[in-house]
Amino acid sequence: MEQILNSALLIVFLFALLGGGLWVALSLFCVGVLGIILFSSAPVGLVMATTVWGASNSWALAALPMFIWMGEILFRSRLSEDLFKGVAPWLGWLPGRLAHVNIVGCAIFAAVSGSSAATAATIGRMSLPELRSRNYDERLAIGTLAGSSTLGFLIPPSIILIVYGVATEQSIARLFIAGVLPGLLLVLLFMGFVVAWALLHPDRVPPADPPMPLGQRLWSARRLIPIVALIVGVIGSIYAGIASPTDAAAVGVVLSLGLSWLYGSLNRQTFIDGLMGATRTSCMIAFILAGASFLTAAMGFAGIPRELAAWIGSLGLSPYVLLAALTVFFIVLGCFLDGISMVVLTVSVILPMVENAGIDLIWFGIYLVIVVEMSQITPPVGFNLFVLQGLTGRDILFVARAALPFFFLLVVAVIILSAFPEIATYLPGRMAAKG
Repeated sequence: MEQILNSALLIVFLFALLGGGLWVALSLFCVGVLGIILFSSAPVGLVMATTVWGASNSWALAALPMFIWMGEILFRSRLSEDLFKGVAPWLGWLPGRLAHVNIVGCAIFAAVSGSSAATAATIGRMSLPELRSRNYDERLAIGTLAGSSTLGFLIPPSIILIVYGVATEQSIARLFIAGVLPGLLLVLLFMGFVVAWALLHPDRVPPADPPMPLGQRLWSARRLIPIVALIVGVIGSIYAGIASPTDAAAVGVVLSLGLSWLYGSLNRQTFIDGLMGATRTSCMIAFILAGASFLTAAMGFAGIPRELAAWIGSLGLSPYVLLAALTVFFIVLGCFLDGISMVVLTVSVILPMVENAGIDLIWFGIYLVIVVEMSQITPPVGFNLFVLQGLTGRDILFVARAALPFFFLLVVAVIILSAFPEIATYLPGRMAAKG
């Protein structure tokens, strides 16, 4: 009971700092210092120095800035325009027609960016004006974009999976591959919802465009060849064991620069903007990871994770009840924190409970990412909602209502993943067997 009270004290202090507007990383360092001073006799300076260095000195972490830079390069290219014109002619026959472009476009861009917010901004700035000009239902257009852009967290290369892999010492390559089938599952769920909505509201779907000959559709699809080649080159090399995630990220940057040059969007200014954007984001994440590592060490010295895990274990919760409780916890936490902060704040405490419950850590990483995706479309701190508010000019509540059905579809995905864990574990198992 004493450890639980200690934990509650530190959590209250943490939220007080976050509520006061202090940076997440600095808040983590402050709570770690307080935890060591109050509940341990360990030397604060020595613990901080060793843990920050250990968190920063990771080869796996080197993939992070590379993948972020790759997304920044393509964000400033003509990629979204090519995606829309290459994908749209093939989706007109489906109920819902071009509303599916948001979903497919986000899935493709997610496979080259790794960022949820970048996916929303890149696809949204091209698709929303097109859908509005064709009189598509605005709430459906915004909702599909809000939900589908969260795929940037799940479909590899995923920035948040790199963070989770570094924090839990799991194989990033296996985590990447584990995200493929759940990502496709979400695409099918989102497209299925659009089909059902269109069949229930046929009067709110614009008439179909004139049919396009097959040859013309194939000619439009040529725009997708460079993007698909980039995806296959990066993800395929990891799955085939040819390259590590860090190697593949470096190759991805080079290929992205080449694509940007081909698109005619690579110049000195866009190069500097992309590099500086990637630097700022990478430094922010690295700083948060360092703070989380120090807080983890501080809590370890105080014995808090061990005692909490023992307490949870004494409750005799089944794995499904534990996952249900964690899902509610993460949804509430996501109302106040961004996804990366959620992962680094909670992993050190939750991991012992998850391991005691016998839950596979690769599977749990995918589950965690999907739950974090929910937080991206949950007010008041849903980053994707802010991005779409800026793109559409609509108030945040309208955007949140539009995204609500896709929040529930993410809940359905978690239930399916819990019932059929092989969706996330099959490909990593095959990869391990090949290795």
